[in-house]
Amino acid sequence: MHSLDDLIRLMNALRDPESGCPWDLQQAFASIVPHTLEEAYEVADCIEREDWQHLKDELGDLLFQVVFYARLADEQGWFDLPQIIDQLVSKLVRRHPHVFPNGQLDGSDSQTVAVETVNANWEAIKQQERDAKAQQGVLADVPVSLPGLSRAAKLQKRAARVGFDWPDISGVLDKIEEEIGELREALEQGDEAHAREELGDLLFAQVNLARHLKADPEQALRNTNAKFERRFNYVEQQVQAGDQDWEQLSLDTLDHWWDEAKAKGL
Repeated sequence: MHSLDDLIRLMNALRDPESGCPWDLQQAFASIVPHTLEEAYEVADCIEREDWQHLKDELGDLLFQVVFYARLADEQGWFDLPQIIDQLVSKLVRRHPHVFPNGQLDGSDSQTVAVETVNANWEAIKQQERDAKAQQGVLADVPVSLPGLSRAAKLQKRAARVGFDWPDISGVLDKIEEEIGELREALEQGDEAHAREELGDLLFAQVNLARHLKADPEQALRNTNAKFERRFNYVEQQVQAGDQDWEQLSLDTLDHWWDEAKAKGL
């Protein structure tokens, strides 16, 4: 079987200035980012569908992205893959003192602790790391490049740790109703710019609801997307079975088939 060393050798060959692949030689950090995001979502898709055989393939594609970045950085003299691995292992050992109490990967006796303690230790250690980087703000280092729903959840979670949060879910629901009212008012006034702003506020409040329900908002929306697709496909099948055009069908008819799909558990 091939090893990680083989993958590194392959990457080096692809980037060889004399005999490498023309496409790979043209790539830079920025040009690979879209492929990295695509591969990450394909991994998530396989997990959601429990497609374990294809997951192995997609994880390989995602691993290749890391090796590619490491090669590009090595060419610039910044760092290489062994340094990435070394820094990762050191960081994870540091963040798991209950598993590595002496701060070493080998020769440590793990300790049994509650999940809540693990989470508290993790966040305290991450804050120490942010302090060391002079990132003093509560919201420091929440990546701007995250998908909007995911970043909103991280921002809210970080703020909640210092007490800036609703005490219970009823306050969140009240906030959602408030934002709906403000959105409705902006629409009634014909102020589209204000309506778009209020829409963002409403989405942000709904992410807060997801957090209080201990649900990942990105995952919740992905699940709903999949559900919508299943039900719409059923409606489309009924349209095709009747050899009809969409334009000839009323919304009531389409809604009836949609309800059928729901009744079938789609």
